Amino acid sequence: MPGLAPPSDWLQRWAHLLPAGGSVLDVACGSGRHVRWLAARGLRVTGIDRDAQALAPLSAVAETVVADLEAGPWPLPGRRFDAVLVTNYLWRPLLPALRAALADGGVLVYETFARGQEAYGRPSRPEFLLAPGELLSAAAGLHVLAYEDGLLDGPPRRVQRIVAVAPPGGALVLAGASQSGS
Repeated sequence: MPGLAPPSDWLQRWAHLLPAGGSVLDVACGSGRHVRWLAARGLRVTGIDRDAQALAPLSAVAETVVADLEAGPWPLPGRRFDAVLVTNYLWRPLLPALRAALADGGVLVYETFARGQEAYGRPSRPEFLLAPGELLSAAAGLHVLAYEDGLLDGPPRRVQRIVAVAPPGGALVLAGASQSGS
């Protein structure tokens, strides 16, 4: 669509992992550059964002959910997806819900800003920047296929990004979840 930025090169690189016709959750999807790109490839996309105006045009190609992820409860309790996509967004309290939203064998594609970004622009506040290795830690229990932590061009930015797969058969253990034996 004219005026939209192209999809993340990280998403494009790993899109072959998404099952044909599968379900994808795009978290904090904004104007929908990824929603539209994924839907055009035959995937069933659900986009969540707090901006109802940005979501309105997307309803023609995807399920849209208006929700303030930082101020309210998780809007999709119990729903699971073949893939969960997050780009340029970080709200740490949401990480367990995102992992729980992965179906067995589901793919997590996550890319956001890391410490060091403050030298290049926004975001620059520490609460919006990943600490070294933080995304890897958040993916504990998933099978990590790729992880990068470094500087990217166009525009210059400091990011961490990961692609990881949930174990099949419900073997996912959430980080920070307590386990009890009988």
